[in-house]
Amino acid sequence: MAPSWRNNKLACSRTSYACGVTVLSTDTSDADDFARSVAEAATTVDAGFALLFFSQELFDAQSLASAWRRHAGNLSYAGCSTAGEITPGGLEEGQALAILLPAANFSAVGTMVRDITSSGMETIANEVEQLKLRLYGRTGKRGGGEVFALCFIDGLSYSEESVTSAIHWSLDDIPLIGGSAGDDLHFETTTLISDGVVASDSAIIVLIATDIPFQVFKTENFVPTGDKLVVTASDPDRRIVHEFNASTAAEVYASAVGVAPDQLGPLSFASHPVVVRVGGEYYCRSIQKVHPDGSLSFFCAIDDGLVLSIAQPTGMVESTREALAGVSERLGGIDMILGFDCVLRRLDARNRQVARDISELYRENNVVGFGTYGEQYRSMHLNQTFTGIAFGHRLAAE
Repeated sequence: MAPSWRNNKLACSRTSYACGVTVLSTDTSDADDFARSVAEAATTVDAGFALLFFSQELFDAQSLASAWRRHAGNLSYAGCSTAGEITPGGLEEGQALAILLPAANFSAVGTMVRDITSSGMETIANEVEQLKLRLYGRTGKRGGGEVFALCFIDGLSYSEESVTSAIHWSLDDIPLIGGSAGDDLHFETTTLISDGVVASDSAIIVLIATDIPFQVFKTENFVPTGDKLVVTASDPDRRIVHEFNASTAAEVYASAVGVAPDQLGPLSFASHPVVVRVGGEYYCRSIQKVHPDGSLSFFCAIDDGLVLSIAQPTGMVESTREALAGVSERLGGIDMILGFDCVLRRLDARNRQVARDISELYRENNVVGFGTYGEQYRSMHLNQTFTGIAFGHRLAAE
């Protein structure tokens, strides 16, 4: 079934999918109008939970939380600020979207973990255990293909690896997927929001049980080359590399990718990723920015002695289309996808003039979600990757 579209009087588009999920998106900075639209739609579809993703250039999180309290106070929700949005119309910027999960097909429980830079694994594990008890008590479901977990993490906390590992460790067989909150490439403050609570240095965990078939997946578009960069001086706590191969990090990296050091920036980092080999597979360790002293900040964990390889990007459109086709085949067709797309993929797509093609591919496959500062997939925190959970068509009643 093709999604249905309706534009209402509040300048907020509404899209509904066969699995019952309804998505509202807006580019108008009136939090009250948006919250009223959400409340109206939530009543119509009997939503039990909402996911909320928003640009901080459109909405202040506190104002959005206050408006939600006034107009949709009975609807539980969780979400974060973004580095771009994926709406039913494709790739966007400066927008907000609410994804409504109908109670008939989805049961969700969520929690916010505060102060993640100082929280230990045990604290996070206990939060997950309490969530499982709440969900299982409500639904009777205990994983086994009927439950998945979402996480949203402060993308500037330097804590994604430890938080993801702690969550995954406690989930047993429940698959985990998620994204790191962004702030439109300002790299100043990202925001988490859950049932009226607004915070940074936090993570949100949501467990969802559903009778809709689903599959988690990831895709990336790079292959390693033989060019190696060894971290010889770093500040792991702040994810800063001072030296590669015993020389200034920015100069070594720039030379390896054929760019002048003074020309390094988000586009060059997106176009020339570096990867690390873990367990026989390669994962991106993307660079965030260059500092005046020639050091480089990373989106992922780094340490002295880490061996990175310069990667060669492959066709993003082709690799993404192939991945989505594989998911569709395994599911027996895709109804819609909740997706988490690294902001560096978006920049690389723009730089290679394929952003419109990627946007259209997402639109054709009913992808909604947001641009991230990192992606979570099972036990791993990743960069320059698209991770998603695809929902198939509603199972016929037996």
